[in-house]
Amino acid sequence: MFRESITKEELAELPLIQFEGEITVVDEYSQINKIADFLAKQQLIGFDTETRPSFKKGVVYKVALLQLSTNGHAFLFRLNKIGLPGRIVKILQSKDIIKMGVALRDDIKALQSLVDFKPNKFIDLQESVKDFGIKNFSLKKLTAIILGFRISKSQQLSNWETESLTEAQQIYAATDAWVALRIYENLFVDRLQEIK
Repeated sequence: MFRESITKEELAELPLIQFEGEITVVDEYSQINKIADFLAKQQLIGFDTETRPSFKKGVVYKVALLQLSTNGHAFLFRLNKIGLPGRIVKILQSKDIIKMGVALRDDIKALQSLVDFKPNKFIDLQESVKDFGIKNFSLKKLTAIILGFRISKSQQLSNWETESLTEAQQIYAATDAWVALRIYENLFVDRLQEIK
């Protein structure tokens, strides 16, 4: 069973882990078909988005990045450059692919402001972990409690509309989506295999 919560001090003692698979920055339409073909074959995909932070009251930016990750490959779609392509919308609407993340409502609403679509098979981990008695809901704390390591949030407030993403931004963005997938697998997939 998992613990309910974790302190900042306990968190700081955990090893720092990041996504080490392949990262593809998607900023051209010519990349979409091959990537969509690959994603359409997956059963589970980690999901997240990033938006340029606003430091002025009343200024709100559109969602700039969509991250979709398998265990070995993360795709970072630069929505501020290519919009939300139709074939990727199909992945988000697919009833055959489970997509998981944290605090999904706002992420999905932000994507729907670009293209109106009906999301299917999305799992909000913040809701799922309640069944396990966990009371800390941030991705950082869920990662620590369930996976036993910590992730860096240092790039969270960086400019996601910059001309090209830095390596640190790419790793941060990929890690957030990948970690959601790992948490889901830890909570559910391993248990299903044990039952078999």
